[in-house]
Amino acid sequence: MKTYLSFILIIFFSYSISAQVTQWRGPNRDGHFTDAGLLKQWPENGPELLLEVEGLGKGWSSPIATENEIFISGMIDTLDYLTKMSSTGEILWQVPYGRSWIQSYPDTRSSPTIEENRVYIQSGTGRLVCFDRETGKEIWAVEVDKDYQSEYHVWGNSETPLIVDDMVISTPGGDKTSVVAFNKFTGELVWQSKSLGGARAYASPTVFQYNGLRYILAVIGTDLLAIVPGTGEIAWSYRYFFKEKWAWQDNGLIWTNTPLFKNDEIFISKGYDYYATMLKMDSTGNAVSKKYLDRTLDNHHGGMVLHDGYVYGSNWTSNSQGRWVCMNWETGEIKYVTKWDTKGSMIMADEMLYCYNERGNVGLVKPDPDGFEVISQFKITKGSGPHWAHPYIANQKLYLRHGEALFVYNLKAL
Repeated sequence: MKTYLSFILIIFFSYSISAQVTQWRGPNRDGHFTDAGLLKQWPENGPELLLEVEGLGKGWSSPIATENEIFISGMIDTLDYLTKMSSTGEILWQVPYGRSWIQSYPDTRSSPTIEENRVYIQSGTGRLVCFDRETGKEIWAVEVDKDYQSEYHVWGNSETPLIVDDMVISTPGGDKTSVVAFNKFTGELVWQSKSLGGARAYASPTVFQYNGLRYILAVIGTDLLAIVPGTGEIAWSYRYFFKEKWAWQDNGLIWTNTPLFKNDEIFISKGYDYYATMLKMDSTGNAVSKKYLDRTLDNHHGGMVLHDGYVYGSNWTSNSQGRWVCMNWETGEIKYVTKWDTKGSMIMADEMLYCYNERGNVGLVKPDPDGFEVISQFKITKGSGPHWAHPYIANQKLYLRHGEALFVYNLKAL
């Protein structure tokens, strides 16, 4: 019996390791990274710069790092390219994966998702591709936005692919379908959900789990959808769109943030002085209702972090301005609103917040509902374009991207 149990544990452990996904905003897409033993204060000019690489193509996508590799996407001419580098910055391969979005704000936004020997990415015009991790050879590709008649806002496709079981998920929106799932090994269609209308949004989906329920939370321009992974059935949806607010955009709103969730509650926010909303799911998992609305933490596109019962992030004052906010998850009470240059992106690791604002300042912040305390900071002065890429942490290192340039910093505590 003991031998049998040991065998089962070995099989389970092996499966868990092999099925690990390396992806945007951390293992659960919630901004939390698992690295520990990190610096709690930086030197005056910032942590030690270990690596600087330029010429990677224009973009606001995040770098994604494994133990010995770095993957990053970028726009070169009119094509989106995926680059694989060694941990020392040597380019191992660089391959195109589809046409870039070439209209308003064309730079690459989709970050790669890595599982085992495969890398998944989606172009600005909706070409979903699976690459061989070692060679960069294309394994399969699907023209999602073309084949499923996606409807766009003005900035194309910004979605990062989501792996769920043996599927890769994409959310084209439009009148034909809202969400589609493909076999992650072959690219063959597994299912397509019914359409709720509404254009493609800019937010990436995530996996919601609570009390035996498991859904894909996907976003289109008008709705939040809870999808049953095995069938593509829409368990429930929430219409997050009021025409009287943005009457000039009748196919939905500019929605960039992956939802946050805790237990049976889901928090959604989209900037532009639009109502952030806390939803509560019923016990059957078949419906949600509004718990409260909030007009302060209207996060633009920098992402938010939930920690110890509080949500941290920046809000929108204008497209170039915003402040840093802490909100009580349970009640919606705003604990502080603080100015630190302007709005930006945020992640968390080892009990500290890492903030990268849109003027290029990078801050190490203590997560404290009593105030926004910047412990240390430095400024990114190289690269080009807006400072919109979300930071990434792996191997006790901080990975930052500004346009065509990548910077890697040592976070390991002495």
